[in-house]
Amino acid sequence: MANGGGSRGRTGGPRRTGGAKPSTPARGRPKAPKRDQSERRQREEPRDFVLGAIPGATPGKWIGLWRERMPHVTLVLREIAVADQRASLTDLDAALVRLPMEVDDDLHVIPLYEEQAVVVMSTDSDLTAADELDRADLAGEVVIVPRDDVLGTEIPDAVAPAFAPPADTAEAIATVAAGVGVVIVPMSLARAHQRRDVEYRVLRDGPGSTVALSWLRERTTPDVEAFVGVVRGRTARSSR
Repeated sequence: MANGGGSRGRTGGPRRTGGAKPSTPARGRPKAPKRDQSERRQREEPRDFVLGAIPGATPGKWIGLWRERMPHVTLVLREIAVADQRASLTDLDAALVRLPMEVDDDLHVIPLYEEQAVVVMSTDSDLTAADELDRADLAGEVVIVPRDDVLGTEIPDAVAPAFAPPADTAEAIATVAAGVGVVIVPMSLARAHQRRDVEYRVLRDGPGSTVALSWLRERTTPDVEAFVGVVRGRTARSSR
């Protein structure tokens, strides 16, 4: 009697009706990382960007933007003296310098902004009665010129100090605070050395002082170009 369970082979087991073997899922080959992703990871390795800054420079806004756009690159701020600013560039990625500066073909220099000259005086000085001053208003005043002076302002009929020039602007302003003479500096330096016993007034016909970004041409890197974009106000996605 035929078995209703289907045909069997000689061994009694179920007969194979198809020649195809059951397939196993194919393992996909691992995809090689794209070259641009690899390069991006390499560029974003943690590193430092060393920025020099002369006294009075105010890079705060640019540093904030840098940290937003380049979180993997730590900006290290290093103060440099105006007298040494040209030589300091060999140890820096870039620097905020004060013009004039000796410039040659080895340097990039981008002027950023110009500061007004101001007269710093004691709070007891009669000069505080004016909102602004001209050079002529300083006739007869003792005009102190510190050794780190960056303006070279000449005042007709000024009185020369009877003492040696102060070593720096801070010492000059301390002398002024004691009621001796006045000193002429860029506004940022007057603000940096602000004291309760001194005031300052804009010198309308005084010389301007230009702050610039500078770096060695041979040290131009993507990080330097990124900082140039920050100070020039480029957006994060804009090209050079």
